[in-house]
Amino acid sequence: MSKLSPLVIIVGGGFSGIAAAKKLYEAGISFLVLEARERLGGRVFTKTISEGLYLDLGGQWIGPTQDRMYQLCEEHGLETFETYDQGKNILDLGGKIRTYAGMIPKMDLISLINLDLILKKLEKLARQIDINYPWSHPKAKKFDAVSLDHFIRKNSLTKSCEKVIRVGCETVFACELNEISLLHALFYIRSGTSLECLINIKNGAQQHRIKGGMQPLVEQMALPFQDRIRFNSPVIRIEKTGNEVQVKGNDFEYTAQKIILSVPPPLLAKIRFTPDLPTEKRQLLERYSMGHVGKCFMVYEKPFWREKGFSGQAVADKNSPFQTLFDCSPADGRFGVLMGFTIGNRAKSFFLQDENARKAQLQEILELYFGQDSKHPILYKDFTMSDEIWSSGCYAGIMPTGAWTGFEDAYRKPSNPYYFAGTEASTRWNGYIEGAVLAGEAASLQVIKSLQHD
Repeated sequence: MSKLSPLVIIVGGGFSGIAAAKKLYEAGISFLVLEARERLGGRVFTKTISEGLYLDLGGQWIGPTQDRMYQLCEEHGLETFETYDQGKNILDLGGKIRTYAGMIPKMDLISLINLDLILKKLEKLARQIDINYPWSHPKAKKFDAVSLDHFIRKNSLTKSCEKVIRVGCETVFACELNEISLLHALFYIRSGTSLECLINIKNGAQQHRIKGGMQPLVEQMALPFQDRIRFNSPVIRIEKTGNEVQVKGNDFEYTAQKIILSVPPPLLAKIRFTPDLPTEKRQLLERYSMGHVGKCFMVYEKPFWREKGFSGQAVADKNSPFQTLFDCSPADGRFGVLMGFTIGNRAKSFFLQDENARKAQLQEILELYFGQDSKHPILYKDFTMSDEIWSSGCYAGIMPTGAWTGFEDAYRKPSNPYYFAGTEASTRWNGYIEGAVLAGEAASLQVIKSLQHD
C-alpha cells in the first residue's frame, strides 16, 4: 500500500483540481492529485479521432467575461476560434420546419412578445440576486419554493412560447425544469453574466472553442507537475486523526494536512468521512442531482450545410430527441461536424436505445433539416457523462427547491482541513469550466492561508 505525506491532497483531476494544483505548485507547496480516471479533465473529455478531427465529448466552449479561461489559453499557447454562426437557423416546432436569423426564432406575434417578456423578466429578477448570498434576496424563500418549470408555465401565454423557452432553458441548465428551483436558475443566470450571454453564441458563452479541443488545455496546465498526479485512484475513505488526515483507496493510503475536494457533489457524497462532514453539508450533498446531457456527433467529409446557407443550428420541441444542434466542425473546416444536444428526459429515453438506433434517429433529423447530403456521414459518435461513473452527469450539480434557503453556502464553505472546489463551489460562472477554475484557485488560496496560520 502506497504511503506519502504531502502537505495537501487534491481529490479530482478535472479543471478545478488542476487549477488548485497549479496554484500550490507556484507557491512551492507539496501536494498530490488523486484522479479516479485514467485521464485528466473530469467533465471535459476530448476524443481525437484522426489528424485534424477531434470531438469534445464534454465541455467545449468559452465566451466573454470568462477571463481566466482566456488567460490560461494565452499562457499555454492555445488558440481559440469562433463557433460557426453564419446563415439560417432552424426551428422545428409542432412538426413544422422554419428558418430564422439571429437569436429569436420566427413565431406568431403574440408568442414573440410573450417570449420577449419572459426573457426580460428572468433577466430583471436575476440582476437582483447577489451571487455571494442568493438566499438574502427579500423574496428568496418565494423563489426557492417553486421550480423554474412553475415559473415558465405561469408566464407562458402560448404553447409556442412555452416550447421555445423550455428548449432554451433546458439547454442552459441541462435538466428538466422541474428539477431546479427558480432561485437557483436566477443565481445561475447572474453567475454567468446574463441569460442573453448564456444563450448566445456571438458575445455569449458559446462564442469560442479551442483549436484541438478543450482537454489539451488542462493537460498543458498539469505538465509541470504531472509526476504529482496519480491516476486510477478513486478515494473511498478520508479519516481525520489529530492534525493529520488519511486518504484511502483500495490500494493506497496517503497522509496530508489539508484536503481539497474537487469532485461532483454526488461523488463527494459517496466518500466515507470519519468524523463525518458537517451536518448541513452532508444533508445538502444528499439533495444534489446532476444534469443529464448527451452529445451526439455526425461527422462528414465537409460542412456541406454552410454552402447551403445554414448555420448548423437548430431548436426543436419534443418531436425531436434533440433540443438543439450546433456546428462543431474544426477551425479549418477540414471536416464537417454536427452535434445534437439531448437533455433531461429526452436523453434518458434516447440512451435506452442501442447505438444503431441512436445514429438512425440523428440521421433522420439531419436529412429532414439539411437534405440528401446528410445521408453520407463518415462517423457517428455519442456520449453522455451520466454513464461515466466518475462524473455522474453534466454540466453540473443542480440545486432543487429549498436548497439555497435551507443550506445557503454550505457546499462551498470550508471545514478545516477540508476545502471545496469544483464548478458547483463557484459564485462566478457556476456550472462552467471558468467556474471550475475559479473555485479551484479559490480553494488553493484558502489552503495556503490556512497553512500560513497553522
